[in-house]
Amino acid sequence: MLSSVDRLLFVRRVPIFKELRDDFIVRLTSVMHELSFPANYTIFRQGEEGRSLYIVVSGRVKVHIGDKKLAEVDRGKYFGEMAVFDTQPRSASATTLEPCEFLELTQEQLYDAIEETPEIAVNIIRELSRLIRRLNENIHVTTSQEH
Repeated sequence: MLSSVDRLLFVRRVPIFKELRDDFIVRLTSVMHELSFPANYTIFRQGEEGRSLYIVVSGRVKVHIGDKKLAEVDRGKYFGEMAVFDTQPRSASATTLEPCEFLELTQEQLYDAIEETPEIAVNIIRELSRLIRRLNENIHVTTSQEH
């Protein structure tokens, strides 16, 4: 069980929350659920409805489509955010690679947070824009290498 100070310090490092005031992060983290899963546990499957994002407190998670690994997520990183923002089915599956602990933020908690502190929406937009830029760069590099 994380103390409120531990939650604050931990969540502060997550990019979408790092620019928010401490008092807001304390309120936000106080409503997050703590979850623990064993190794090789499927957190969610591609195609399922998703309403939560997860922040890795300990352990490692594989994000994948079938056997193809898309990403490995470890301490201080988050995953599952796409389904929280667009309410579409999960675009990939997530499976623990070792015993893991998470903080879970539900869509309802996130929307309440955005309503109370709109700056979080700006942080999220900024992070998603960075992700799209990185993906575009990867596509450009891959395309350049093929020619």
